[in-house]
Amino acid sequence: MSKQAFQDYYPEELSHCYGCGSNNADGHQLKSYWLDEEEGETVAYFTPKACHTAIPGFVYGGLIASLIDCHGTGSACAAAYRAEGRALGSVPALRFVTGALNVNFLAPTPLGVELKLHGKITEIKERKVIVEITLSASDVVCVSGSVIAVKMPATME
Repeated sequence: MSKQAFQDYYPEELSHCYGCGSNNADGHQLKSYWLDEEEGETVAYFTPKACHTAIPGFVYGGLIASLIDCHGTGSACAAAYRAEGRALGSVPALRFVTGALNVNFLAPTPLGVELKLHGKITEIKERKVIVEITLSASDVVCVSGSVIAVKMPATME
């Protein structure tokens, strides 16, 4: 696993995301990495805080959706660079936003344990990447989801 996260390669001016932006000190600071680059598999870890409570002992679903969202777009970014044969962070920057987010809650997600997000790149096209993601707690899959990530439009730059 690489020591530098996909998000660490985002341009400074595009690193403000609440979920994964290094310029957002109040955000989650999610970091995504290749688990198996050849197989298109990615991984991220996150330990929820007490403030992420839905009901005592369990994680708020909105946090989970946000983690899947950011891991999906970060994974899409890395996959797009790889598909173009370019190094992460090379110019012009490739940055993705969420076109669609699907989240399926399969089991309650407990607080107090590290969560593992496992992504699998399932489709890469010129303007979009699809990433399937599972979120596990203590090796139990609690959530599955998918992100359709689209290249960030010039109007957002």
